Amino acid sequence: MTTPPALPRRRGRRPAWAGRNYVLLTAAAIATNLGSHGALIAAAFAVIENGGDAGDVGLVAAARTVPLVLFLLVGGAVADRLPRHRVMVAANALNCVSQAAFAVLVLSGDAVLWQMMVLTALGGAGQAFFNPAAEGMLLSSVTGEQASRAFALFRMAMHGAAIGGAALGGAMIAAIGPGWVLAVDAAMFAVAGALRAFLDVSHIAPRPPGGGLLSDMREGWTEVRTRPWLWAIVAQFSVVVAVVGAAEGVYGPLVARDELGGARPWGLALAAFGAGTVLGALLMMRWKPRRLLLAGSLCVFPLAAPSAALAVPLSVEWLALVMLVSGVAIEVFGVTWMTALHQEIPEDMLSRVSSYDWFGSVAMLPVATALAGPAENAMGRGPALWTCSALVLLVTALVLLVPDVRNLRHRPTGAATAGSTGSTGSTGPGESVEPAGPGEFVEPAGQPAERPASS
Repeated sequence: MTTPPALPRRRGRRPAWAGRNYVLLTAAAIATNLGSHGALIAAAFAVIENGGDAGDVGLVAAARTVPLVLFLLVGGAVADRLPRHRVMVAANALNCVSQAAFAVLVLSGDAVLWQMMVLTALGGAGQAFFNPAAEGMLLSSVTGEQASRAFALFRMAMHGAAIGGAALGGAMIAAIGPGWVLAVDAAMFAVAGALRAFLDVSHIAPRPPGGGLLSDMREGWTEVRTRPWLWAIVAQFSVVVAVVGAAEGVYGPLVARDELGGARPWGLALAAFGAGTVLGALLMMRWKPRRLLLAGSLCVFPLAAPSAALAVPLSVEWLALVMLVSGVAIEVFGVTWMTALHQEIPEDMLSRVSSYDWFGSVAMLPVATALAGPAENAMGRGPALWTCSALVLLVTALVLLVPDVRNLRHRPTGAATAGSTGSTGSTGPGESVEPAGPGEFVEPAGQPAERPASS
């Protein structure tokens, strides 16, 4: 009897790890990134067009950051207590309403500074609850074997949308004004919230009642402090994010204005960084380093290069190349970090741990940007930039002294055990604890919070 030929694989079929949740959340993240990155530019131009100066733009930006920092830890506790998709939808609804009101004020021509600050602060509060819930949603749902690939593909889509959103937003501001860009962002939040409302969370076990938000926050802190690799990298990035943010957010535009010919070269450099993040995500679709955090931490060293390039300063072409390489490097770190969290952190702790991670990353940023001007006045712009570069190198070298950072290995068979609270993630140097049954998650999802975050 002749054996019938095997049927060809149907073209366009999703891979096994790209389940319904993953598709919904990726589509929602693309929508919000398209809107939000244009809206960031639109908010600054809205302030300027209403008679504001650089200080007013800074006040509106700070109004978003302050509630983000204040409510992150509460947001993490809430997201581990309630169904995470409901927290995400509620945060998207708040962002939609606040951006719609902001758009109406700008389009009416009656916006005043305090109103813009209040509406922006509401958006920051929404983001504080969204970020831990979103990251926990992803980490609890992606399969262990394909986790790094899922994270990389999601981040590639997210960064691509961010680049497109910034370019489209800039064009729309020039053509029809910032108010309409803010209105589009509000609509994108509505679309994203609707998509996230259809998430399936049946694979997440019901959480027993706890002892209150403060107790939940203490449990999250215990989870962080008992894992040396976790608190060491959170502490490292509190410095890295702060000094890189000051260098590229404050000094970069000034160097471009004074040395490189204006805003266009700096825009090219930032575009090169964005392209690097996409290339880095493509790389991580194929590369699975065995020592996750060692590979990721080594890729933090190139983040010192942009500050050094601005200190010289290098020509536009070389600066763009440096930014491209740093974009690739930070994406390698991002995927390895997400994979480590997915592998080592118990499911019921994911959002609380994520909130401490986010808190560490953003808490020092307002301080660093506020001190950037006085530091330049005290030591000069060049020495200030060299100091930023040196701090990145120093804290990254220090974090490599932590044995668990060097030795934590990729475990392709599953995620952390739900009952393993307080584990350091290793039985000895570099030996990871194997999962025990309930820690293995099989329903793919996808929503890592971004740096910078997008709701």
